[in-house]
Formats: sequence, C-alpha cells, structure tokens
Amino acid sequence: MKQNQIKKLVSFVFEIGNLRKVIRAHQQTLLSFDLSDTIASHSFRVIFIGYFLAKELKADVDKVVKMCLLHDLEETRSSDHNWVHKRYVKVFEDEIRHDQLKNLSNSEELLKLSKEYQERKTLEAKITKDADLLDETFLLREYAWQGNKEAKNWLKGVKKESHHEKMMFTKLAKAIAKETKSQAPSLWWKNLWTPTRRE
Repeated sequence: MKQNQIKKLVSFVFEIGNLRKVIRAHQQTLLSFDLSDTIASHSFRVIFIGYFLAKELKADVDKVVKMCLLHDLEETRSSDHNWVHKRYVKVFEDEIRHDQLKNLSNSEELLKLSKEYQERKTLEAKITKDADLLDETFLLREYAWQGNKEAKNWLKGVKKESHHEKMMFTKLAKAIAKETKSQAPSLWWKNLWTPTRRE
C-alpha cells in the first residue's frame, strides 16, 4: 500500500472511530439517556445478528457482514435521527457515503455494497436491515426490563407486532424478535453465577 493510500485509510479509521461518540437519537423519544447506546455499539451487535441470520438463511455471509459494517457509516457526518426528526430533516446519505469512501483503495466494492443495502432488493440487504431492526428490539427489551414504559410500548406495538417487526423481511427475524420480547435479558448468565471463586 502506498503512503498516500495509508494516509487516506488512517483518516477514514479516525472518522469511523467517531461512531463511538454518536449517541443514538431514539433516546429523546424513549425518554432515556444511555451513553453506551452509540452508533458503534449498535453496529457491533448488528454485525453479529447479521452474521447468524445470513448463515441460517444461506445468504452470502461476507456480503451481509460488510453491509452491517456500512449500514450507519454516514452518521459520523449526519448524526443519527429518530422517527420524529426524519419528518423534518433531509440527509444526503449517498453523497456522504461517496465522500467517505471515494478515497479508499476498495471504494468501488464498498459503494456498491452500500447502494445494494439502501435498495433492499437482495436477500443480503434485507437480512442486514432485519439485523438493524433486531438490535433495536433487543435494546428496547433491555430498556423495558429496566422499567422504561416508553420502550415497553414500542415493543408492544399494534396487534402484538411492533413497528420494527412489521418492517422486517424474514420470518426468522420476526421469530427472533418474538423470542426477544419474552426472554429475560439476564437469562444468559443465570446458570453462570456463583458466590464462590474457583480453587
């Protein structure tokens, strides 16, 4: 890799590091304040969810993981917007993504994947969106578990299906969302805790 390409890559990595500082905007309407709920933490779980969905649905795992990595990238420059903001704000996402990625050595691949995700026509793009929505469902369940009534209302939705579930494409994502709404977020450690240290 040439020095000029290294310089551009380092600049890009600094930029994506800022996703750790972009607080997710739904906190305003969820009546919550959670500094751990950033675009970076959201994207991390989305990647794992996307990976497992892609494996199970026999999709192109590599493509889904890359789309998950890219899915909120533009928010370093536009910030996040909740569903009230979106009524009033126009964000030039394509322009942002182009400007972010154009100087990277593999920009064509990344821009193509990003466009495919935005169009939501392929199975991989639909899985990536499902992973995005599922992470929100997990987070809402965690907040509801802590007593956030607004999160509980969002989870409940209409006719037992939340707004997030209605937007999901795959039956598997909807089944996971249903289980998420009924499972205790602490179940994963229930059989692990002990009052004594190992000898």
